[in-house]
Amino acid sequence: MNLSGKGVGLSVFASILFSIIPGYVQLLAPLDGVQVFAQRVLWSLPAIVLLFVVTRQWRLLLAALVRLRNEPRLLAALPLAAALIGVQWGLFVWAPLAGHLLDVSLGYFLLPLAMVLVGRMFYGERLRPLLKVAVFCALLGVVHELWRTQAFSWVTLVTVLGYPPYFMLRRWMKMDALSGFLLEMLVLSPLAIYLIIALGPVAPFSTAPQLWWLLPGLGMLGALAFAAMIASSRLLPLGLFGILSYVEPVLLFTVSLVFLGEHFDSAQLFTYLPIWLAVVLVAWDSARLLTKQWRAGSRA
Repeated sequence: MNLSGKGVGLSVFASILFSIIPGYVQLLAPLDGVQVFAQRVLWSLPAIVLLFVVTRQWRLLLAALVRLRNEPRLLAALPLAAALIGVQWGLFVWAPLAGHLLDVSLGYFLLPLAMVLVGRMFYGERLRPLLKVAVFCALLGVVHELWRTQAFSWVTLVTVLGYPPYFMLRRWMKMDALSGFLLEMLVLSPLAIYLIIALGPVAPFSTAPQLWWLLPGLGMLGALAFAAMIASSRLLPLGLFGILSYVEPVLLFTVSLVFLGEHFDSAQLFTYLPIWLAVVLVAWDSARLLTKQWRAGSRA
């Protein structure tokens, strides 16, 4: 499979895994959103180490550590990357527990537009005609939501504005997905330990023994999803990567309504319909592109 095919496959795989997490965190009582975030950070560490063992990529980790020692700018960028992704992680696990998953899903619907703008403004990327139509359809949905509410939820704004700087920074760092992910979690670990000690419930594993296997599962689920997403972001043009991320909010929207019982206002239909049309156009365009590439590879 060529790089574009791998990138698309990894992006879809990551979206499916991410859409499972909001339902999964409902099982983690008595932990609240802050504690789920802190536990997720800590349990991600053994999960990432396990991925290193399975993939045998220790040389990449060693190379990343050498770069940190030799490149002061990279060492300075790492805490910033960790802070940016820490905010998104915290919001993502807090939202379903607080009844704001629809706001997060709308942010993810808008994120591709932000990524397209970043790709065009900073990387000189151009979109194929069908993707331009998809972006226009999504923009119609955005305009309708602004007209309907006169504002966006702060949850939506943090989601849509927080990720592009992170992906740009990670692309500039040129660090492989697993190594960068492990180093970011190490940076966040002291904060996670503090939150658990200072704000956590007393003896949660005694009152809820199922946490002993649910939390490692959350760590592995998040590690696999995030590693796939970062790997995809490095294999695809930033605009295409952003457009493909429409898959995740569609799944999150379904989970929020079907499994978490959040309320959907009928007036929002005219926000989501053009965005869903954009999703269909993106899927069609991606399928056409991959088919052409597969045929070209078969002739070679």
